[in-house]
Amino acid sequence: MNLKNSQLDVDTWIKEHGVRYFNELTNMAQLTEEVGEVARIIARRYGEQSEKESDKNKDLGEELADVVFVVLCLANQTGIDLQAAFDKKMGLKSIRDKDRHKNNEKLK
Repeated sequence: MNLKNSQLDVDTWIKEHGVRYFNELTNMAQLTEEVGEVARIIARRYGEQSEKESDKNKDLGEELADVVFVVLCLANQTGIDLQAAFDKKMGLKSIRDKDRHKNNEKLK
């Protein structure tokens, strides 16, 4: 997934079909709602809670894609080049955490 292209795809979709971006606070609330839907599926499907019949057909991939869509909207609205930010973060994690998890006794 190329985040730069995905940001452009979202921007084009918003301009062609979405009329305009929701404001940043609305999108933050939307993001929270979408993450909650992901959490519900994971808690019930992979956790200890039983899954309700009405949740069994929910598509985890679709819900994760909803999260990504809103994150891309927020990045576009706030002028963030998400690809550059992600690449920078991976570089930092590769240096800072290169041995951290290998040396974590809890993960062995």
